[in-house]
Amino acid sequence: MRTLAIECATEACSVALFDGSSLAAHDHRELGRGHAERLVPMISALPGKGKAERILVSRGPGSFTGVRIGIAVARALAFAWQAEIQSYPTLALVAAMAIAESNKQRVLSCMSGGHGEWFVQPFDADLNPESGHASLKPDDAASRFDIPLVAGSQAQQMVDLRGTGYAMQFLPDARFSLHLPNGLLSADTAPLYGRAPDAKLPGGKAPA
Repeated sequence: MRTLAIECATEACSVALFDGSSLAAHDHRELGRGHAERLVPMISALPGKGKAERILVSRGPGSFTGVRIGIAVARALAFAWQAEIQSYPTLALVAAMAIAESNKQRVLSCMSGGHGEWFVQPFDADLNPESGHASLKPDDAASRFDIPLVAGSQAQQMVDLRGTGYAMQFLPDARFSLHLPNGLLSADTAPLYGRAPDAKLPGGKAPA
């Protein structure tokens, strides 16, 4: 079975094509912006234009625009190819990358969030979430978690703020998606934004 993995929930945009468990092709770019213009051409440049029987896509939390673009493209391709589609949490992929490079130990995923907050979530050495993801101010995140290994785009900042631990500073990469256990994959492709929306309905009410 061929699997196409899509990850564009952060400043990075990456795609990976697998034949079974073997990586066939891969593209990873730190764009900042422009995911909507780059993602489909990146997929089209893969062997066979990236066509696969299964699609994995990040559902966040992360960039509002990036999360929605990735899911929209994955859904469209799944419909066109009659492919199976599954989603995974961005913070779980970050943890999987760290655990793959660190001889299996607990890890705290720590990524840039909105309004100066960080998305954080702890995982054990077998990639089981120890709690749900949260969006916290840096000081709150630093005081709440004492896991030595921190991974993600805000890893070094977290370690510096706490004054302890060690950092693995990186952005998520689709080529590590097969490291995720089945228990972290879902048929639900609804976005995980990680924090309440900023938009308000008339009367100041938050959207459901």
